[in-house]
Amino acid sequence: MNDLNACEEKQRYRWGGIAALLLAIGYLATIPLFAWVGAPPVTGEAWFRYVPGKTTAWWVILWLMVVTDLLYLPVAWALWTALRKAGRNLMLATVACLHLFVVLDLAVTWTHHAALLALFQNYSHAVDEAHRLAYLAAAEYAASIYATPLLTFYIIAIPSLGVLLASIVMIKARFGKASAWTGVIAGVFGLLSLTGFFPLVMANALGVTLWFFLVGARLLRLGKAIAAD
Repeated sequence: MNDLNACEEKQRYRWGGIAALLLAIGYLATIPLFAWVGAPPVTGEAWFRYVPGKTTAWWVILWLMVVTDLLYLPVAWALWTALRKAGRNLMLATVACLHLFVVLDLAVTWTHHAALLALFQNYSHAVDEAHRLAYLAAAEYAASIYATPLLTFYIIAIPSLGVLLASIVMIKARFGKASAWTGVIAGVFGLLSLTGFFPLVMANALGVTLWFFLVGARLLRLGKAIAAD
């Protein structure tokens, strides 16, 4: 039974570590894409003027973000395995935050992006004004997600809280000073991003990306340590 548990724990660390590294790489891959497409507008009409020539880049961004969202799941459970003894309640809250972020980001953020891209394609091929107006009206609703502070809360504050809580436990568990303090700083920046101050948003994004690199490396080392035993 102990051998079975050790094997399962090793696999969880291994897959969690790989997922964390891939997640960080995925975030880095989107940086030049986001820099090229620029900030999306907050109305459907403006979106239809903004997106021509950028649809391929946006589809790439969308699928990269969907994949990275799913990669949060093995990372969350690997961290739970590694840190639950040092702070069970905080790690339960961490897992809840990260899972809630995945659900909200997939259901709200990227579903709306996909809808806007599909609506623009239909709008471009519409043969009469009535259909174009219908697609434009639908796009106004889909684009309204950009104008609400709830989006910042969903996609930045909630996962940042999860990162912050996990990092606090890391300090107690001596999981690794670099990953722990990087997570604390990035998590605080994420919560402060609710103010809408753009440098805080960027600091959080870069900090979380670095945190995933450090966490991934640490989890892989834990997996190797179990294999050596």
